[in-house]
Amino acid sequence: MKSLETGAPPPAWVETNSPGRVPSRTTGFLRQCLALAEMELRKLRHDPTELVTRAVQPALWLAIFGEVFTRIRAIPTGQLRYLDFMAPGVLAQSVLFIAIFYGIAVIWERDLGIVHKLLVSPASRAALVAGKALAAGVRGLTQGCTVYFLAWLLGVKINWHPAALAGVAVAVMLGAAAFSTFSLIVACIVKTRERFMGIGQILTMPLFFASNAVYPISIMPEWLKVVARVNPLTYEVDSMRALMVVDGRSLYGVGLDFLVLAAVTVALAAVASRLYPNLAQ
Repeated sequence: MKSLETGAPPPAWVETNSPGRVPSRTTGFLRQCLALAEMELRKLRHDPTELVTRAVQPALWLAIFGEVFTRIRAIPTGQLRYLDFMAPGVLAQSVLFIAIFYGIAVIWERDLGIVHKLLVSPASRAALVAGKALAAGVRGLTQGCTVYFLAWLLGVKINWHPAALAGVAVAVMLGAAAFSTFSLIVACIVKTRERFMGIGQILTMPLFFASNAVYPISIMPEWLKVVARVNPLTYEVDSMRALMVVDGRSLYGVGLDFLVLAAVTVALAAVASRLYPNLAQ
């Protein structure tokens, strides 16, 4: 079917009513999500230098902070070298920093009029949010490849088993989806780039340091342990630590880690879907 006005094929999220073809609601939703995610990923293809700039921060954490604290052995990490203990936390941090600032791109799209066009399209609000979350997850996977390469260069004992690699990919996707939808909620509330940048900077470091990314929960003060246990980043790091490195252990169980991340993602996506139209106002 072609557009009556232009003669061009309809967008990927538009359902056609061809005889004998009745697409299900689930199929339509998935097509809409994939179309939005593909649109987001074109930006990365047109500007691959972002991959290089994103690699600087994890390289500094691993090569400087990780190497120094491995030598002085100031943080008890059990049977793991500190660098091995820290590598999954650096990966989670990299994904967090990508996802938490995802909302500023949406504010930029609002200023360019792209959000208004998306809101009048046949795509549901939930599909718009899910598409953004999926694109953030794929961006997180590219960052994961970078961190894996840096960790391998520094001698981290990486678990290369296919099931472990797949598990880390799932953790990255869920973590990126959760924090990108949270970022979208913030963008829908503040609506300006300046306010968003201020709030984003306030949120990132507490989320990172109030987790088990760079030190175990056992050495935290009691009040910080409570904060760490309700921090989604803690569960992302916990699953990655069990899957990414040899002899890694999960404190809560990988299954529970994934369940918490999935539940947080669904809850935040539901809120973001309700607030998304407000961004255009």
